[in-house]
Amino acid sequence: MAQLWGGRFTKETDELVYKFNASISFDKRFYAQDIRGSIAHVMMLAKQGILTETEKEEIIAGLTGILEDVREGSLEITEEYEDIHSFVEAALIERIGDAGKKLHTGRSRNDQVALDMKLYAREEALLLDRQVKEVLLAIYDIMEENLETYMPGFTHLQKAQPITLAHHMGAYFEMFKRDHERLQDIYRRMNTCPLGSGALAGTTYPLDRQYTAAILGFDGPTLNSMDGVSDRDYLLELLSALSIIMMHLSRFCEEVIIWNSNEYQFVEIDDAYSTGSSIMPQKKNPDIAELVRGKTGRVYGALNSLLVTMKGLPLAYNKDMQEDKEWAFDAIDNVKGCLMLFAGMLRTMQFRKERMEESAKHGFTNATDAADYLVNHGVPFRDAHGIVGRLVLTCIEKGIALDDLSLEEYRKISPVFKEDIYEAISLKTCVGKRVTTGAPGPAAMQEALNIYKRYLEEY
Repeated sequence: MAQLWGGRFTKETDELVYKFNASISFDKRFYAQDIRGSIAHVMMLAKQGILTETEKEEIIAGLTGILEDVREGSLEITEEYEDIHSFVEAALIERIGDAGKKLHTGRSRNDQVALDMKLYAREEALLLDRQVKEVLLAIYDIMEENLETYMPGFTHLQKAQPITLAHHMGAYFEMFKRDHERLQDIYRRMNTCPLGSGALAGTTYPLDRQYTAAILGFDGPTLNSMDGVSDRDYLLELLSALSIIMMHLSRFCEEVIIWNSNEYQFVEIDDAYSTGSSIMPQKKNPDIAELVRGKTGRVYGALNSLLVTMKGLPLAYNKDMQEDKEWAFDAIDNVKGCLMLFAGMLRTMQFRKERMEESAKHGFTNATDAADYLVNHGVPFRDAHGIVGRLVLTCIEKGIALDDLSLEEYRKISPVFKEDIYEAISLKTCVGKRVTTGAPGPAAMQEALNIYKRYLEEY
């Protein structure tokens, strides 16, 4: 068992206890971040005269060699080490001798792991943000092509009023736009460097923490050493943002699943993003959409687990915090996979425009506009509401849409109706006269598209 401590102990740690305590099985993912942080630390130690230039060059060469060998697969990170920090330091000492023993001067594993996690979370936040942009680009393209693709808008999963596919997609553009802004905001707030905090109370060595922070691309050092080693707010914020991203993906996937059903037939999911049944040859299942919806629960679980772990911890570092890694890794991996697959599914999905339009008509989504027609001809709204309700009931009995009802039947219920009722309740008219900002009318939607285009260009 390779560990960085032991002088105070009189016997070996029980093997089961050692394995329970060790984190190498998962924190080996940090090897690049750990080495990067160590190189920055060594550069600072030499600048401050704590290490000689020769020692600095020797240690950096050794660390760089370890990094390259791990990447190439010629050096394996094995579980005989307690954690990634133990592995890197032991490998360095084995390669360069006593100079490697000076690597840990002026730091603790507490601030070291805090740095590794921040470097990792910062990098992953940028990668996730780029994947959110891919989803936004896919949504934008669908919007641009479907300004006049009419479909029903829903409330309570009941057909309500006519909209366009562009308008429906625009709602999701707004959601993922906010996700992008959350990730940017979290990145800015997490961008302080904990290295130099020591175990909890800093160090007596004359460290230049601003210099270390600058080398690693941070805005500056953390200003309280106890908070520096025990802060996991940035992870909670990241997991919260990822949970919201997954909520948006899950809502979208739920609609795709409904739209893909035999009853709706609004979309055709590409074969590459569907699977079949082992027994029913006719089936084409929206498995990717269902899995994205299902994996949302895993990401929520990671956020809840870390919140519960952190809620009772006294300052400063506690071993409980080691649990943050597996949850964060799992959540990040799942969200990246879901975003990538969802963007691909969206780009290859075919929309059945005629089916959508017919559904809007036969769902009586233009009923409100028929009532507005009466109001505009002097009928009180409450009376107009009742008249159109009777019209809808007639259509249901006949199995037709309001557009298919004869003028004679219209006038039988109210003599106010004239020939222009058909133009007034056409989907094009119903959508087109909704011109306020945020509405589905083509002018309002084009205004939104222009804003979204500039937004994506500046992303």
